[in-house]
Amino acid sequence: MEFKRKIIHEFHLWKESLETKKKALVIKGLRQIGKSYIVDKFAKANYENVVKIDFKREPGMKACFDVDLNVDDLITNISANKPGSLFIPNKTVLVFDEIQECSAARASIKSFMEDGRFDVIATGSLLGLKGYNSKYSGGVAVGFERTVYMKPMDFEEFLWAIGISEDAIRYVKECFANKEPISEAVHQAFTKYFRQFICVGGLPEAVKKFVLTKDMNQVRREQMDLLEGYKDDFAKHLDENEQEKIDKELLAQIRKVFDSLPSQLSKENKKFMVSKIDKKGSLERYSSAIQWLVDYGLVERCHNLSFPEFPLEGNKIESIFKLYFTDTGLLVASLDEGTAGHILSGDLGIYKGAVYEESFADAYSKNGHKLYYYSKESGLEIDFITQSYEEVVLLEAKAKDGRTKAATEILKNKDKYIDVKKLIRLKDSNIGLAENIETYPSYCSFLIP
Repeated sequence: MEFKRKIIHEFHLWKESLETKKKALVIKGLRQIGKSYIVDKFAKANYENVVKIDFKREPGMKACFDVDLNVDDLITNISANKPGSLFIPNKTVLVFDEIQECSAARASIKSFMEDGRFDVIATGSLLGLKGYNSKYSGGVAVGFERTVYMKPMDFEEFLWAIGISEDAIRYVKECFANKEPISEAVHQAFTKYFRQFICVGGLPEAVKKFVLTKDMNQVRREQMDLLEGYKDDFAKHLDENEQEKIDKELLAQIRKVFDSLPSQLSKENKKFMVSKIDKKGSLERYSSAIQWLVDYGLVERCHNLSFPEFPLEGNKIESIFKLYFTDTGLLVASLDEGTAGHILSGDLGIYKGAVYEESFADAYSKNGHKLYYYSKESGLEIDFITQSYEEVVLLEAKAKDGRTKAATEILKNKDKYIDVKKLIRLKDSNIGLAENIETYPSYCSFLIP
């Protein structure tokens, strides 16, 4: 089953840029998000010859790179081990799939780029983690790679997958841009699609199962299998040289942090707290485990701000943050078995709004934006903070039609909060405007700039 993905636009931009600077395209991201599929599709459509090496499925090909990384020697070795492969200058692309399995292949990118006869595309699920270690000095070809980060499917890609027409999607986008109410029929339909997306998420195998069966129990089983596969990776990629002992303490910490995410998000105060998993632990002790999960691509950090003003990154508090899954489906699968049923029936307030907040964090991070929030001990708290041009924007994701007392207080205090200009509320209602407050349906979260 083919799925349309937005990232392919980045591939075309890379190919067009090769005339000015020869760089390899390196796609990083979580396992099982469709990297190999989309690269294969792009390569076949844009090159006469594709020479692909999947280092996970073809471990014997690693020996081809046990040379001085001279391009002619590499071509000889690869072609001898892959009958039928053709290396025609300017018409051939080399695809290195799961390149983290062969550090010498990653190091060879510089040689191929300096040679200039062939394009190179590489994918890696675990690049940058402790488990990726190159025996070659300068194994990463600094200055010779264009890195693109791929994430699970967003809501719009999900709509494409389930067969929603471009006209309907365009209509919603136009209403959002013009700040005009969406027709009730379309509003109800997209509300239903969005609830389905929250439950299914954007991992291609889960989406495929949903498209083929519409059976949420089968979708959940697929998600649970994916979660178990990710947990297996925790141990597999902590051993740098595949000979030394696994760092068992770090492995235990990673598992504790990951397993605690649903309960952490289900608290009234969703700030990540080490005390919930280790009474005697400290954030410093667990920082490596948290960073590992972020680098792996399973979680995103949402930092608290010391003050909502420019620059947001400069105002973040490193030690105070929330942790969200990088895909809504993974959170729902981690919760009680009947959770999807509640969501599909319209109850998104379960688990103290965790699912609803996760849906916005999912949308915003998949748009490539960093996540921030604002919380004070006085009780004043804003779900998310972002910036739009020269404005700081407050974002409230509300499962129910609750009050936005904290946001209203900030907007009224213009002398103190100089950079804050407006509030955007996301909830299960239509588009509406009131002074410096804009309200949008929750399914429009993927359109927030």
